[in-house]
Amino acid sequence: MKRKLMDFLACAMCKSYPLELYIFEEKGEEIVSGLLACPNQECRMWYPIIEEIPHCLPPELRSEKEDLEFLRKWRDQVPDKVLREGRPFNLSKEP
Repeated sequence: MKRKLMDFLACAMCKSYPLELYIFEEKGEEIVSGLLACPNQECRMWYPIIEEIPHCLPPELRSEKEDLEFLRKWRDQVPDKVLREGRPFNLSKEP
């Protein structure tokens, strides 16, 4: 994902803008892996960036298994608020 895309992305649920960007892996100008988080504390949605693609889908179109695997893989870099309270899925029930 190119950084300039941040100028256009908003939360798929509450339409908050701008989203918070957390970068886990970059290659040149591309964000390869990362996370977008809604700044609205009532919404708490997060969206993974996987293989340069931001997955900004509403909950009903997301895979719980894939989202939880993503959170586990990047656990050390994901913000605590997403790990504990992120929607639609989080790791609050895991040690």
